[in-house]
Amino acid sequence: MRVTQMMLANNTLRNVSKSYDKLGTYQQQLATGKKIHRPSEDPVVAMKGMHYRTSLTEIEQFQRNLSEAYTWMENSESALSHTTNVLQRARELVVQAKNGTLGQEDRQAIAREIEQLKKDLVQVANTKVAGKYIFNGTNIEQAPVTDGAPPTVNNNNDDFTVEVAKGVKLKINVTPNNVFNQGLFDTLQQIENELANPTGSLDNLLSQLDGHINDVLAERAELGARVNRLELVEQRLSEQQLIAKRMISDNEDADIEKIITELKSQESVHRAALSVGARIIQPTLVDFLR
Repeated sequence: MRVTQMMLANNTLRNVSKSYDKLGTYQQQLATGKKIHRPSEDPVVAMKGMHYRTSLTEIEQFQRNLSEAYTWMENSESALSHTTNVLQRARELVVQAKNGTLGQEDRQAIAREIEQLKKDLVQVANTKVAGKYIFNGTNIEQAPVTDGAPPTVNNNNDDFTVEVAKGVKLKINVTPNNVFNQGLFDTLQQIENELANPTGSLDNLLSQLDGHINDVLAERAELGARVNRLELVEQRLSEQQLIAKRMISDNEDADIEKIITELKSQESVHRAALSVGARIIQPTLVDFLR
């Protein structure tokens, strides 16, 4: 095959153009720190990146769910702690009222304090977090307790759950009937009535009150166990998040040191190509006429 001057010139220009493309690619990688900028540059890297980012998005959503779960559980624990203190105060008052030396005026004063404690528990039972009632199961839009004498309880005992990992749902509420049940408010109402108008002994009511205190303590212990599990899930999600970010980095981030080395090498090749091209392309008549 006969090699012409035109063929040499075209080949030289084509190779120089490819060299410019490589230089542009390396410079862009250095400027952005990424291996590719369009999926067409490396479909495998692009597909892996989509998969890794989907996993990271799921993990971040689960972490947001964990935040909501912590909010519910922390408010629930605070409410149960307050309820325990209120019931223990009510117990102290009942024990005090059993003292036979108290006059009716003193018992009336204790009855009024019991009434206020009862009203306080109604407010606790109707605790809202982000506009949702946390002590009414899945019926989060309706207050579980209506104030009255005694208060009326209409609670929902279904589990309110959130997804904390793929396919894993965790109950974040307490069982309302184990804490703020009709029996609790009936007991407090009966204590109030007995103190205001004595008809019998307070021993049975004191025993009922002790039972309610034990129920609240048991529910707090169960809630604490679920909080511990939530912390383990949070730790695992944090580890998964770090792994996912590292995989994205390994897949997409450019090796800066390697790119700099290749850029320097390509610059040398490019200069050599330009030098050789200048010698291969023969001078034209115009060059001789200068």
